[in-house]
Amino acid sequence: MAVLTGLEVALQQPPTRLRKSQAFGLVCNQASVTGQFVHAADALHERFPEQLRTLFGPQHGMWSIQQDNMIETPHASYRGMKVFSLYSETRKPTPQMLAGLDLVLVDLQDVGTRVYTYIWTLVHCLEACAEQGIEVMVLDRPNPLGGVVAEGEPLDSEFASFVGRCAIPMRHGLTIGELADHCNQVLGIGCALHVVTMRDWQRSMLWCDTGRAWVPPSPNLPRFEGALVYPGQVLLEGTNLSEARGTTTPFEQFGAPWIDARTLAEALPRIEGAVLRPVCFEPTFQKWAGQACHGLFVHVTDMRTFRSYRLTLLILRELRRLHGEKLAWNDPPYEYEETLRPIDILAGGPRVRNCVDDNLSDTELIERSNAPADWWQTVSECLLYA
Repeated sequence: MAVLTGLEVALQQPPTRLRKSQAFGLVCNQASVTGQFVHAADALHERFPEQLRTLFGPQHGMWSIQQDNMIETPHASYRGMKVFSLYSETRKPTPQMLAGLDLVLVDLQDVGTRVYTYIWTLVHCLEACAEQGIEVMVLDRPNPLGGVVAEGEPLDSEFASFVGRCAIPMRHGLTIGELADHCNQVLGIGCALHVVTMRDWQRSMLWCDTGRAWVPPSPNLPRFEGALVYPGQVLLEGTNLSEARGTTTPFEQFGAPWIDARTLAEALPRIEGAVLRPVCFEPTFQKWAGQACHGLFVHVTDMRTFRSYRLTLLILRELRRLHGEKLAWNDPPYEYEETLRPIDILAGGPRVRNCVDDNLSDTELIERSNAPADWWQTVSECLLYA
């Protein structure tokens, strides 16, 4: 039996607040679909034809057209409704965009990683709606990485940005509904928040256990396997390494023209739950476009024991040892941050950069890759699923 998302539950048994809404908006994108692949905007329009008035799209747009970072999406229209881009001249809904609404629904597929911008679009919506006295209803969806494992040190507030605004680990283990509740509380937003919970989802479930098809939540995560490695490999966006954007398997492989792939593979310690295969690929756009990049492909062989964040720290440390300053940290701008280094806002502070440059031991790196011991206690009041 497939897990039913908050969208499907709301369609089957509409919450009182949704039924009583005079006019509501919907934050969605191409992955906002039912199990029968009906888009949320269409399903809600049919179910509540006079109530759905406005649509909002996150980074990459409502239809995930724009691929790269900091490529803004224009406003548009759909079925006679305005589609406001929240990755445009603004990333927070304006009072004009919210005018006439008494409720905003959010149906976005998160991927369980702090730097995925959809959760921060959600937080901006909570703030904007709180300011206008509008309620928010999150239609919950599965965390593809499950709800029992967390990785990485929490964000340092001095490094807050559009890829992190709350002190959560890189791999956080929460659903988007749980995250909304947590951020609403700890950031003191005070939004009137409702979460429509899923049916039959359990914290131990990875995406492959949900019985649902993978619909790419963004252009560079076309496969669930990419989401498995994303919590660590997304750090490569802060380096001069290609994270294989411009190939058919971004984040699952990485490389650069100067890497000795076989030597790197042999230098790395044994990686639990994964096999690393030397590869060569040529990106069609972004870093090293049109050049042959040598690197490794990460084949996850045990999804439950694999730790992506730990793997990436080890990779970066070994590349520094083998190739010295050929491994470089990118300069800003990155996701609208003009001053702080991209690697630091991705990692949530300078710790990753320092531990790579300081050549820390395997044991020290593994310690840095762990989430705080009290993380689950910290979020216990926000957990919606046993």
